[in-house]
Formats: sequence, structure tokens, C-alpha cells
Amino acid sequence: MRVAIDATPLTLSSGGLRRYTQELSVALAENFPQDEFFLVSDQPFGMPDTAPLNLRRGGGPRHPAERRWWLWGLDREMQRLEAGLFHGTDFAVPYLPHRPSVLTLHDLSPWMDAAWHSNAGRVRQRTPLLIGLGLTTMIVTPSEAVRKQAIERFRIHPDRIRAVPHAAAACFRPRNARDSAASPPGPPYFLYAGTLEPRKNISGLLAAWREVRRLHPVDLVLAGRRRCDFAQLAPESGLQIMGEVSDERLAQLLAGTLAFVYPSFYEGFGLPVLEAMQCGACIITSRDAAIVEVAAGAALAAGSHAELVRAMLDIAAHPEWAKPWRERALRRAADFSWRRTAQLTREVYEEALRRF
Repeated sequence: MRVAIDATPLTLSSGGLRRYTQELSVALAENFPQDEFFLVSDQPFGMPDTAPLNLRRGGGPRHPAERRWWLWGLDREMQRLEAGLFHGTDFAVPYLPHRPSVLTLHDLSPWMDAAWHSNAGRVRQRTPLLIGLGLTTMIVTPSEAVRKQAIERFRIHPDRIRAVPHAAAACFRPRNARDSAASPPGPPYFLYAGTLEPRKNISGLLAAWREVRRLHPVDLVLAGRRRCDFAQLAPESGLQIMGEVSDERLAQLLAGTLAFVYPSFYEGFGLPVLEAMQCGACIITSRDAAIVEVAAGAALAAGSHAELVRAMLDIAAHPEWAKPWRERALRRAADFSWRRTAQLTREVYEEALRRF
């Protein structure tokens, strides 16, 4: 099997789309060495550091006509690569269905609240057409929650869409005493990690933390890329805005936090939650359907501002209460792996080839 995979998410410096594309492509190549996988895009991107030999860089537009990438350029590149299937990792597939294709529908946030995505107009218009006109042979969602939402919104036949869960990278793991010593001592802190964007409910997290800080000297650490449509936060005592951090540093932060707090309004999967679980962190989340599905009872769920404040207060006042939640998180995280994700994804590829 020769598969072309959209590498456009690899142009991003961080975030779930990048993580998904990078980890999935490497896992596919590692677990199916008899297949060939090509990362393609009309934009410059970096290859994964650990790319196996059967995961290679494809080309981009070679002349002006091919700059109409989704209409002409991508089709021509797949001809040159002799690729028999395309996997769209970023809400898109070729406009001309000359070959079978698989589209990953990460979530339905572009169609739920325009304020969540100031630059998603193209996705909002294009993706429903690709699905409705049958230009994508099969569709993948990261959770059963999103699969059900997509079936209802886009009137997709259930046989045409499958839920394939993501996983956390191997670098996210519990830390021993030697590992933890790399982090300098400091005040206790709650941690949020992920893109700073409107959908993540950062304002609600800040409001809850400020109430907790009136009673307990606990900091709030925000780690992640700030998206252009998210307002710059003003400095205040106890608030640490770290920006993007390396995976190694993030794992250290997860190991040392009182609790990882992720009060997002809506998620397709909630990969930062799983990364925190795999590190053995105590986790406080919203009651979003996808996050509840992923956590499966291994996280403290807060469905309101009052519940969020109460959960944070409880952990700040009684850090020892976090221990059973850490143990539950580790047990649940063991249910996920990129190997399993790759195996399930390749089954979708095979189904797309049969259906086309």
C-alpha cells in the first residue's frame, strides 16, 4: 500500500493537529514496514525526527497550475508518487475523487461557535461539501462523541465513519525522584497545557484560580502557544505564562503539578488530558463529552464554575487527595497507544480501498 498523508499540520509549531499527524505517520510506518507513506503539502514543513525509512517527504507544486493544490497539484503529485490513497489530516481531501481518500474530522468546533475560530471560514465552507458530495471515501473521528455529532450534523451513513482514538507520545511518562530533581523547587501550582485560544475557557480557569489563590498560595502555570485570536494576558502575581515548552519540560511540569486543569468548552479528543494522564497527574476537566469519554472516570469533572473552584480548592487544601486520581489516570492511559491508533487507521484505509 502507498499512502499520501497531508503534512500541512506539520507547518504548525505545536498543537493537537501537529501531534496527530507526526505521531500517526511515524506509527504507521513503524508498524507496517511493507507499506510506503509520503508526507505531502503545498507548504514547507519539517519531517518528523524519528521518521522510518518508509516514511518519506513527497513533493509540492512544481509549476503555477499545481498551486491550485487541492484541485490539480495534489492529484499530480500522487500520480508521481504512485500513491493509491490519500489521508487528509486537516479537514480536507482532493476535490477530484480519482482515488480513495480518508478524512480526519477532528471535531465540530468550526461549526459550533464562530468566536472559537476567527480563521476557519474555509474549513466551515469546504469540509461539509467534501463530506456531502462523497468526495471523501471514509471519515475518521478521534472519539465516539464526535462520531455521533458528525453523523447527526452532516447526515453521514454510520458505516462510512469510524472513531479511532489518539494516544500520547512515549515521552509523557511518570517521573522518578531523579527526574523530578531537574525541576527547581517553587510554590505549588496548577497547570494548563495546550493552545491558548477562545475554546479552551482560559478566562474561566483564571477566574477559578483567583478564588483559590485568595485562600491558598498556589500559582497557575499556562504552557502553550498563544493563537493570534487570543488576547494577550496581563501579568499578575502567581500567574506564570510560559509559552511553548518542549515535551521534556512539559512532562516535568506535569510531574510536579498539584493538578492539571483543562476546563475546555469543547474538544474532539482532549489530547493534553491523555498526556497528563500518562504522566500520572491528577486531572480536573470540564464535562465535555469527548473528554469524559477519554478520561472514563479517571479525572475530576467540573461542569460549572462553582464545581471547578471546589475541585481546585479541595486539591490545594488536601494535596494527598490527588494520589488515587493519579493512580486512576495511569491505569486509564494504559488503554491508549499510537500502535493501536495506527492499526485501526490502516483498517480504515483498507475499507476505503474496498469501497472506492
